[in-house]
Amino acid sequence: MNICVLKILVLCLLLPHRRHHGSHARSGEGPVPVGSAVPTWLKLTSDDVKEQIYKLAKKGLTPSQISVILRDSHGVAQVRFVTGNKILRILKSKGLAPDLPEDLYHLIKKAVAVQKHLERNRKDKDAKFSLILIESRIHRLARYYKTKRVLPPNRKYESSTASALVA
Repeated sequence: MNICVLKILVLCLLLPHRRHHGSHARSGEGPVPVGSAVPTWLKLTSDDVKEQIYKLAKKGLTPSQISVILRDSHGVAQVRFVTGNKILRILKSKGLAPDLPEDLYHLIKKAVAVQKHLERNRKDKDAKFSLILIESRIHRLARYYKTKRVLPPNRKYESSTASALVA
């Protein structure tokens, strides 16, 4: 073998692996840094942040929307560092948590959008297949939440009543 080929092979084995297929060939980005100290420039106290969370939740915003607003408008990078609790736990303590978990809600919303598309375009086989995949994800996630007792055990997803859940 050529020496150049050997060098390339060694470099490929030593460098971090990257994703070759998919939309981005990227290396792992890692988690949020561990340092849980509140930035010195942040003037908001824990109670101020909690009041903002309660106010935004009463407007009907989801926990992820609340965190985006707190990050962009108030400079709170991580609510957990300031308050000691995550947004959803803060909302649960006040009884303001949404009855459907956010990830399940968005999957149901996506399924309803695909169903509406299929009503207009009956021959779209790809959309039909993607609806099957989305609904299987919904069932899998619902089963997980039932075991964790986030959802009641008699709750069942039905495509006919799904649009009422999202509306």
